[in-house]
Amino acid sequence: MEGTQETGAGQAGAGPTGTETGPTGTETGPTGTEAGQRGTRVVLRPAATPLPLGFLALGFATFLFAALQLGWLRPYEGRLVALAVLLLTVPLQLLASVLGFLCRDPGAGTAMGLLAGTWAAAAGTTVLTPPGSHSDALGLALLASAVALLVAAAADGGKLVAAAVVTLSAVRFAVTGIAELTASPAWESAAGVTGLVLAALACYAALAFLLENALGRAVLPVLRKEPAGDEPGVRPRL
Repeated sequence: MEGTQETGAGQAGAGPTGTETGPTGTETGPTGTEAGQRGTRVVLRPAATPLPLGFLALGFATFLFAALQLGWLRPYEGRLVALAVLLLTVPLQLLASVLGFLCRDPGAGTAMGLLAGTWAAAAGTTVLTPPGSHSDALGLALLASAVALLVAAAADGGKLVAAAVVTLSAVRFAVTGIAELTASPAWESAAGVTGLVLAALACYAALAFLLENALGRAVLPVLRKEPAGDEPGVRPRL
């Protein structure tokens, strides 16, 4: 009997892990694993959507090139237009592309990356070729970019207004590509008109997404179709 009592008393003492037990052997203190779990904190850093930045940069570039195509600017001013696009639109859309992927929005990241590369190609060609000239290589590049943008727009149906901007960008590049290949004034004018419409739609989309993020609710229609996410309270895309 005495040996049995001594064994019970030894079980009631502090073990090597620091866990205390009562007279009945029930644990009364937290284990090391439980204490570690209680001390774990998860901090989510909110990120705003990069679409307004990319769309405003898009509107800037397409408006300037539309003015050049419609004859509002003289041909020799094309190099100034190209330089402005290279310095403003291309880096801003590259930034929007990186932020899109970081925000888990591959559609926005892909579209902005394609737009940045296409504007860089168009502006670089304008700088390197004589004023008012046309380039078959640029025409083919613009047609290829239009196809790639259509793929990006079709794969991202969560925001229909954003998809409409990307789709119209593809149409704008396709019409401009045909104008470069044919050197037709009619196609050149059509590209300019399409560019003006795209500039207006891009500005509308930028304003709509800015107001939505600032106020926390949709003020202007963006036709958002967000899928249900696996994480409660966290949207899978911005």
